[in-house]
Amino acid sequence: MGHMRGKLVDAGLGSPLDVAITQRDRGTLAMVRQALARGDALLAYQPVIRADGAGVAFYEGLIRLLDDTGRVIPAREFINVIEDQDLGRQIDCIALKLGLGALRAHPALRLSINMSARSVGYPAWMQVLRRAIRKRPEIVHRLILEITETSAMQMPEIVKIFMEDLQDKGIVFALDDFGAGYTAFRHLRHFCFDILKIDGQFTRNVDADPDNQVLCEALISLARHFDMLVVSEAVETPEEAAWLTAAGVDCLQGYHFGAPTMTPPWAPRRTAGA
Repeated sequence: MGHMRGKLVDAGLGSPLDVAITQRDRGTLAMVRQALARGDALLAYQPVIRADGAGVAFYEGLIRLLDDTGRVIPAREFINVIEDQDLGRQIDCIALKLGLGALRAHPALRLSINMSARSVGYPAWMQVLRRAIRKRPEIVHRLILEITETSAMQMPEIVKIFMEDLQDKGIVFALDDFGAGYTAFRHLRHFCFDILKIDGQFTRNVDADPDNQVLCEALISLARHFDMLVVSEAVETPEEAAWLTAAGVDCLQGYHFGAPTMTPPWAPRRTAGA
């Protein structure tokens, strides 16, 4: 068997694991293409709660797809496979369109939508955003664009120019998953992010984990220095929430406050017998 495995590798077919991963990724790409062709994409909404107890600060709209059986597929199951491809930009376009539609339909809603830095140079995505800025500027003022730290650092100069231009139009920017990547602090100093979202790996068990406590305090201090609002992600227990609130975060997000849902509070409720 080992001899055969060596032959497969020598022939350029890769290890059995590589082959399995390639087949899985092809299946994921096919699922995404088919879902987009059917129009089976929607947002799930998760609340971001103010730490001072004053209620919801905003919601994050998270993209979901439906497979051909109607099963809901969260982004974590496909985003890494499509991130570097045109499909990733198409997903960003759809998420933005859905988010802008929700903002149009619900004037009290403030909503964040995820995007990749790669979409800055994607004409279709920019066209959607520019059209909204031109025709419905009051909606754009309630839009938050979330860019992950890793994505922002792939093209920091382009992202910086993009942000400076759009912040003049009233758009707010959030640096997502901060601490999970490798931000060069010289770039962070020049970015114009309004919100810093602390990655969930530092939130978990923070009330009892001295290492995470030190790291969270450092990230909060860094955000304060750059005058950014601080959101802690992946908060799952009241103890974590209490510690983070005492440490000075502005907002909290996670399953302790609410899971992402496709039936948010403003959605029409089904009546009995409907």
